[in-house]
Order: sequence, then structure tokens, then C-alpha cells
Amino acid sequence: MTEKTRYTEEELQEFKALILSKLDKAQKEFEELRSLMLDSADDTPTFKVLEEGANTLGKEEACRLCERQRKFIENLRAALIRIENGTYGVCRATGKLIPKERLMAVPHATLCIEAKQ
Repeated sequence: MTEKTRYTEEELQEFKALILSKLDKAQKEFEELRSLMLDSADDTPTFKVLEEGANTLGKEEACRLCERQRKFIENLRAALIRIENGTYGVCRATGKLIPKERLMAVPHATLCIEAKQ
């Protein structure tokens, strides 16, 4: 029996549906984080040093979360492109097929576990 080198069209459509649902959720979360970050951009001067420090930390954390979410969205979009061009699910280091279980957990994965380690 030969080893499978590509996922079937049905499997790719299943992955695509999963990625689209994650993408939709991620974009909503990104917009929420962005609005929180922009809403907390209150530049009214105060003289309460502790409050200013806490506000600054909150803004920095929101900014980090927002950036992380943006990268996740980019990775999901790249996965959709790989589905369209037929390279989805193939490890970029080994050329082997990434196990379906891994792709269901991390649909934007580009490396199999052995290459990741």
C-alpha cells in the first residue's frame, strides 16, 4: 500500500470549513481587542501615577494580544491559500503529509510533529 501524499478534495473542504469558522471567530476577537485598545487610548492628563501605570500596562497587553491575533488571522488566510493551490497538509520540512489529527487541532500548521521537534 502506498503512502498518501495529499488530502482528498472532500478532506480539503472539511479543513476549509474549519479554517473559515476559526477565521470568522478570530476576526471578531481581533475587532473586539482593537476597539478595547482604541477605547483605552484616553490621553487626558491625570496625576495619579499608579493609575497611569496600570493603564499603560493594560494598553500594552491589549496591543500584544491584538498583534498575536493578527498573526493568527494571517496564518489562517495562508492556510486557505495552500488549500487552493493544493499544498495544504504537506510538511514544508519533510514533504510528508501532516496527520489529520494535528491539522484539526492546529489547522494552520505547516510542520509535522517530527519536524517541529
